[in-house]
Amino acid sequence: MGRAAERLVIEGRVQGVGFRWWTLSQARGLGLAGWVRNRRDGSVEVLAIGEPEALEALAEACAQGPAGAVVRSVRRGPADDDGSLGFEERATA
Repeated sequence: MGRAAERLVIEGRVQGVGFRWWTLSQARGLGLAGWVRNRRDGSVEVLAIGEPEALEALAEACAQGPAGAVVRSVRRGPADDDGSLGFEERATA
């Protein structure tokens, strides 16, 4: 069975509070592949790939975020598996 993939867009006070670094740690701990990056509109975008239970756990964690973050919303949607191996931080888009 192929891996599941989901795109998350987290909005609120999520830049300048370590959200990307925190997401890296959370995703790697859940065994997910994919990436995280800041967006020019002030949100954080995540492509997460792996087991559905781990995707759900990451989405729930992102709704809380790290200390200092104020998450207003987490938009979730299906995504294509881009073949990522491991989880990395990407440049702002």
